[in-house]
Amino acid sequence: MTDPLTDLEKQTLLRLAREAMESGVRGQSLPSLDKASLTPNLLEQGASFVTLTVHGDLRGCIGALEAYQPLVDDVREHAVAAALEDPRFPQVREDELGRIHIEVSRLTPPVPLEYSDSQDLLAKLRPNVDGVILKSDFRRATFLPQVWEKLPEAEEFLDHLCAKMGARSNLWRTTKLQVYIYQVEEFHEMN
Repeated sequence: MTDPLTDLEKQTLLRLAREAMESGVRGQSLPSLDKASLTPNLLEQGASFVTLTVHGDLRGCIGALEAYQPLVDDVREHAVAAALEDPRFPQVREDELGRIHIEVSRLTPPVPLEYSDSQDLLAKLRPNVDGVILKSDFRRATFLPQVWEKLPEAEEFLDHLCAKMGARSNLWRTTKLQVYIYQVEEFHEMN
């Protein structure tokens, strides 16, 4: 992530995310993009998560931890996937579209967090700043930095993240896991 997004770029991504989500839910193809009208920030490789909520409750969240396509394409792809492919929820229905609130998180590249033991890990995490990825063998899970708002205690945050990974919740206390951190530039639709 080189430069912060401008307000206009954020609004463009939110508009394109909404168009993509609505098209996907209605079973239509994505509207074509005029890439010549887009800024270099939107066209550079970028990783994003798109989070859908209804009245503050999670309704879907899908994203990528590492950039593999232009940011604008990443956001559009994940807007559709959050609505239709999040295994935790049924697909978004057309009659729900007006209640869906969209949030986009643009991620920095993840970096390894070196730590010696569970206490050192707790000391090095930065609540409300760091997104965290835990890896253990073939399992991996992440929480965006925004999850700290619901799980402000680092111990509880890591317990829930281990459970999300499909492991026992205290695994981080007893096993040295691979830990990566990243930050996000988060923005959302205005109500």
